[in-house]
Amino acid sequence: MFLRALFLSSIFAAPVLADEVNVYSYRQPELIQPLIDGFTAATGIPVNVAFLDRGMTERLQAEGDRSPADIILTVDISRLIEAKDAGVTQAVSSPELDAIPANMRDADGHWFALTTRARVVYASRERVADGEVTTYEDLANPKWKGRICTRPGTHSYTLGLVSGYLSHHTAEETKAWLAGVKANLARKPDGSDRAQVKAIWAGECDISLGNTYYMAQMLNTPEEKPYADSVRIIFPEFETGGTHVNISGVAMTKAAPNHDAALAFMNYLASPQAQEIYANVVDEYPVLPGVAASALVQGWGTLTPDPLDLNELASHRAEALRLVEEVGFDE
Repeated sequence: MFLRALFLSSIFAAPVLADEVNVYSYRQPELIQPLIDGFTAATGIPVNVAFLDRGMTERLQAEGDRSPADIILTVDISRLIEAKDAGVTQAVSSPELDAIPANMRDADGHWFALTTRARVVYASRERVADGEVTTYEDLANPKWKGRICTRPGTHSYTLGLVSGYLSHHTAEETKAWLAGVKANLARKPDGSDRAQVKAIWAGECDISLGNTYYMAQMLNTPEEKPYADSVRIIFPEFETGGTHVNISGVAMTKAAPNHDAALAFMNYLASPQAQEIYANVVDEYPVLPGVAASALVQGWGTLTPDPLDLNELASHRAEALRLVEEVGFDE
């Protein structure tokens, strides 16, 4: 307890001249509220959050130097790189942020990963045997015809996976894979990751794609627990790589009217205390070395992340979208 207090005091030792932090967030409210509560409890600094569905970069561009936002919180590496390339973020540095592994932060200090999330397969306990699906390539096998449910192909989670596929395959191979997966769909792509699990429980499909932390949320939601109990998690891998992972991350805006408080918030998010909240409350994979995933998450199996460079993953985003639209994945 003393060491944690000492660590927190070091984070906030620099003078904080503002009395609030303003955040634009793509992250769901329930996933970041425990972190906001922890930061405010430790510092007394309130955090104001505007949750956005889309258009974060465009909004920051339109607001320019008048933007009230200090921080952006988002998922998907391409969104962080998009914000940097649009000139709406600024470089920052601190010992806490520099403790994040180098492959999980921008070389220029514009963005920092906070967690990783694996894109896994949810499989029916009753209708899918052990070892029946082991790779992402398997999903295009005709044996799954009429048995797959998924989010829309244009959703950022799906585009991230397709971008990962493009890193291991040619564009033509990826297009053929998308067409094969589309041919195996039990219904038109729609809904959240949780909705796909409910569809498996209802017998509409046998497997779906989803992020691991949604399983934890469902297990802790009484009305959804029966859906979660009907499936198990499988960690598929690319034939020439590992399991696809993407990140949630943070960046400071170029305008940042509350710069010092914003940097204190970023330092807190990178701290062992906040990383433990990510692990044990949100059930995501922390990026800070030495902070383990929760016991629940570890119980689902061993994650072998695809060693793909995050910048390469983001570089395929536009082509991934083009291929999804060419095969009419969501039609």
